[in-house]
Amino acid sequence: MEESSGLSSMKFFSDQYLSYADILPPHEARARIEVSVLNLLRILNSPDPAISDLSLINRKRSNSCINQGVLTDVSYIFLSTSFTKSSLTNAKTTKAFVRVWKVMEICFQILLQEKRVTQRELFYKLLCDSPEYFSSQIEVNRSVQDVVALLRCSRYSLGIMASSRGLVAGRLFLQEPDEEVVDCSACGSSGFAISGDLNLLENTVMRSDARYIIIVEKHAIFHRLVEDRVFNHIPCVFITAKGYPDIATRFFLHRMSTTFPDLPILALVDWNPAGLAILCTFKFGSIGMGLEAYRYACNVKWIGLRGDDLNLIPEESLVPQKPKDSQIAKSLMSSKILQENYREELSLMIETGKRAEIEALYCHGYDYLGKYIATKIVQGKYI
Repeated sequence: MEESSGLSSMKFFSDQYLSYADILPPHEARARIEVSVLNLLRILNSPDPAISDLSLINRKRSNSCINQGVLTDVSYIFLSTSFTKSSLTNAKTTKAFVRVWKVMEICFQILLQEKRVTQRELFYKLLCDSPEYFSSQIEVNRSVQDVVALLRCSRYSLGIMASSRGLVAGRLFLQEPDEEVVDCSACGSSGFAISGDLNLLENTVMRSDARYIIIVEKHAIFHRLVEDRVFNHIPCVFITAKGYPDIATRFFLHRMSTTFPDLPILALVDWNPAGLAILCTFKFGSIGMGLEAYRYACNVKWIGLRGDDLNLIPEESLVPQKPKDSQIAKSLMSSKILQENYREELSLMIETGKRAEIEALYCHGYDYLGKYIATKIVQGKYI
């Protein structure tokens, strides 16, 4: 690496228009940490130390770009090569500057020990070791993203395992290495828990005779569909992340999409801005995931709830939107990736000021959800 007069000139690998996090084996991830530390020491030992700024890939919306699929149906959000600075001399960012090195130190130890930890476990370790710098999980999460932005390697490559809330059920057989085959149609209404170990998920063998993959926003709706064994009537696999998707659930869905490329992926979410945001996270990725945003994007179609379903729902079941709905709607409206028919749905949500939850369909009976999904599929009513 060439000599640096300051951390602002720290560059690890080629500056590319697409900024992404590599998936690396442990020894390569350790090497990137060592390079960054050596570069810092070189700066500290220089005759005229200039340790003021730490250059990180800018993770704000203003630095996001869109890749519209040409040879593929998948479009995704990614970050371009634009930098932001965390300054050691600025009182507001001094602690953030130090947190980066504290997190890298722990990650290096984890990699040496060939361990994996969740971000929650990482928080408690840092809270014990450096309470003056880490007082909340959010500070740890942001610092982890800073390290990813600096080293340009994924969290998993740093020994940080995804905490998974995801469940899967239906016409899918899974076999993890050296384990028995799991029949996801025989796991009961609770489904099968998706592992947070991305390496394990990568090496899991998948078999299915399903014709659809259906993402379900809510755990309670997932539970109802699985308990009613709707996958026997509609040959499908149900997946839920119990709300906003975690990395492991997104990774699992992406694995399914590449293993079974001909299976349509359909999303069943509430008709409100939050439901649309959840769908878009599965479909396009999210800026919140920084350099890992694009990796797990899938070609997801919106099956419901949508504006044309409001005639199925009693007026009294439509509830007023919350202040947070307005914030999410504003953010979505400003997104360059939101396609026109999604934008029209969002405009209708804003215009009515109402939100409709999937449970509102129970006015037709508790077994109506399966019929609703089947009708949508037969009529091809998804966008």
